[in-house]
Amino acid sequence: MKLRVKLALAIVFLLSLVFGLGGSLLVSVSFSSTLENERQSALRSYMATQNALLLANSISQQSDYNDIVDTISQLNGQSQALWSGVRLSNGSQLLFISGTIPTAPEIPVENGFCSVSMFSDQAEKYIIVSGLIRVNNDYLRLDISSDVTTAYIMRRTQLGIYHWLLLAVVALGAAGSWIIASVLTGPIMRLSKTSRSIADGDLDARANIASGDEVEALANDFNAMASRLQENINELQDSMRRQEEFMGSFAHELKTPMTSIIGYSDLLRSCSLDDEERQEAANYIFSESRRLESLSIKLLDLLVLKRQDMELSEASPSAIISGIIRNMKSVLAKQDIVIKYRCESGSCLLEADLVKSLLINLIDNSRKGMDGPGVIYILSTMTDTGCTIQVVDNGRGIPEKELDRITEAFYRVDKSRSRAQGGAGLGLALCREIALLHNGDIRIKSILGKGTSVMVELNGGRI
Repeated sequence: MKLRVKLALAIVFLLSLVFGLGGSLLVSVSFSSTLENERQSALRSYMATQNALLLANSISQQSDYNDIVDTISQLNGQSQALWSGVRLSNGSQLLFISGTIPTAPEIPVENGFCSVSMFSDQAEKYIIVSGLIRVNNDYLRLDISSDVTTAYIMRRTQLGIYHWLLLAVVALGAAGSWIIASVLTGPIMRLSKTSRSIADGDLDARANIASGDEVEALANDFNAMASRLQENINELQDSMRRQEEFMGSFAHELKTPMTSIIGYSDLLRSCSLDDEERQEAANYIFSESRRLESLSIKLLDLLVLKRQDMELSEASPSAIISGIIRNMKSVLAKQDIVIKYRCESGSCLLEADLVKSLLINLIDNSRKGMDGPGVIYILSTMTDTGCTIQVVDNGRGIPEKELDRITEAFYRVDKSRSRAQGGAGLGLALCREIALLHNGDIRIKSILGKGTSVMVELNGGRI
């Protein structure tokens, strides 16, 4: 059964129960109050009549009951509104009767006491008050009846009206409950529909609920969760795509050197070559083997960096940079590349070997980005959380559309040129991982024909 049906039935049941109990209690209290008023009125009438008869007997000089009968006859003529019927007897003899007295079995009474009873005479209801009056040396029985049929008719009428009102309330309550249940459960149904759409693959589905209550807050949390889920799925899909590209690039990188090594090895094994040809074949095998070695080392570095819990130690960025420049200056001079640097003194927490690898890769990328002579600038600045290192060159530059992808493994802007220069497309990917391990990042700006600037933030901590 749907939630809105259950909710509507629950509201109707509670409404009917409350209205039913309240109405029944109200009718019952009203009827009981009316009967009690009638009973008290009957008792007052009886006491007044009894006192009048006793007074008449006390001043009477006769020995019979004539004065008593005359008195009650007079009272009956004057008090039609006080009782419906009156009867006076001395046991077996009926002395006086007037009005309606139900022919019910007489209830025993004692001297000084009166009895109040309820009798039904077909459709009519009566309250009868009975008691004994001492007259001379005898006891007379006095019965007074009061018609309370009107009270019962009123109760029956009230119950009839109440039953119709109850039906009307139940009908209106059912309609109102259905509307309320629809209003309350409508947002939940829309939220459920949205969740089913997302489960079916529509990750853009969202629950647009503006109820201004807790359901809206739940819908907002659900939408936030769905958005985060979509982001995670997109990231997983992008990661899978990158992995596929990585494996394709890796296979391609291995294929060329392996083909050369196998070919030249087979040539050396199966053919008679002169010294020059043998040397050339050996040189190809050596260069391609070095290329495979470089590729494997950088891949290993990437894998280790992603799983390594580094311990940082105090180091001077200025000392690291100056040492690297001394080692690379001769290599750069062969290509007529000048390297200049300006470093701010100070120390911070670094993993020195990784930072050296980062700088070597950045300088080597700048070298590969130049077609002839050029200049490479290195700037180092100390910060509150570590340091920043900027490597700037005046080489070819990088197209803007390529900037978002150049830190991916195996991605190269100019594949043919990079391969000819011995690159595997892992340098910037390695640099980015090193920066991330220092709680930093790498930012690249480039203009075609003017050069490239790489800013590295290393936030491992400041001494």
